[in-house]
Amino acid sequence: MQTKIDTLAAVAEAKMANLALQGGGAHGAFTWGVLDRLLKEPRLEIEGISATSAGAVNAVVLAHGLTVGGREAAANVLAEFWQRVAQAAEWSGLQPSWLDRITRNYGLEHSPAYFFFDFMSRVFSPYQLNPFNYNPLKSLLEDVVDFEGLRRRCAIKLFLCATNVRTGKIRVFTNEEIGATHVLASGCLPLYGQAMEIDGEHYWDGGYLGNPALFPLIYECKTPDIIVVHINPSERPAIPKTSQEIINRINEISFNSSLLREMRAIAFVTKLIDDGKITDGSLKRIFVHAIEADDVMQQLGPMSQLNADREFLTYLRDTGAERAEHWLAAHLNRVGISSTVDIRAEYL
Repeated sequence: MQTKIDTLAAVAEAKMANLALQGGGAHGAFTWGVLDRLLKEPRLEIEGISATSAGAVNAVVLAHGLTVGGREAAANVLAEFWQRVAQAAEWSGLQPSWLDRITRNYGLEHSPAYFFFDFMSRVFSPYQLNPFNYNPLKSLLEDVVDFEGLRRRCAIKLFLCATNVRTGKIRVFTNEEIGATHVLASGCLPLYGQAMEIDGEHYWDGGYLGNPALFPLIYECKTPDIIVVHINPSERPAIPKTSQEIINRINEISFNSSLLREMRAIAFVTKLIDDGKITDGSLKRIFVHAIEADDVMQQLGPMSQLNADREFLTYLRDTGAERAEHWLAAHLNRVGISSTVDIRAEYL
């Protein structure tokens, strides 16, 4: 009886927040762990999610679970999805070699299959290598997520980011239009897959222009709090020297750039409000929070984003759950009151 009373009291004191989920291939398993822990926290409610690439995958799987069965169902569906990703990877040639496993950086740098895959992707385009544009992730998503039901009714607001190849502008897909193709468009890397066609337009990975975009959460959601789940390290202590390290760092900087620009805008508006230059409420104060594991991500091999080995995904999930646990204990009470990161110090 007391447990039920405590639960009801926690729900009554629930904090509302939005989530911003970055993309990063297999590193999305870190976000899986974060979401799994947040789902177990009765004091936290989710209003909306803006997401890109692997973040978009996690977002639609989470939304489906919440819609059909609440928090427990969402946690179960997330686990099912990532377990099936690991099962599919067992039949893939992109497995860590014995040397990769010994070094424990979870990369594929010494995998013969990866070397062949990487060489072919640089010589031939996806239109030549995969003329029928087969993507096993599409069937997996359609097996796990009821997109038709999600378009009719969704427990949360969804915003999935993609890059329009023709115009170079960001496109944000919302609840009423999202399907498996839209999720794939959000994570379509130009060298690995054909641009995804939707309504006559073609799209690449949303990370180029929004990883993820924050403005949909600011304009379309009521709560002022945004929890950013970081996958891409903002800083690296060592200078990249191998070609793989250089390409990886270029992608990290590129995929973080749009988020940094939006954070600058948030910091600018916050300063105007704090200085009393805006008093009519025409601009909204935003509270920013972050769950990250830069210290862990910095140690991973450059190609670890392509590694869906079960051991690696489990490691990332456990890391995500641990970091979310730490954030909840340290910062949940400040949601709705103030930011828990120094925006200028972290993003400017």
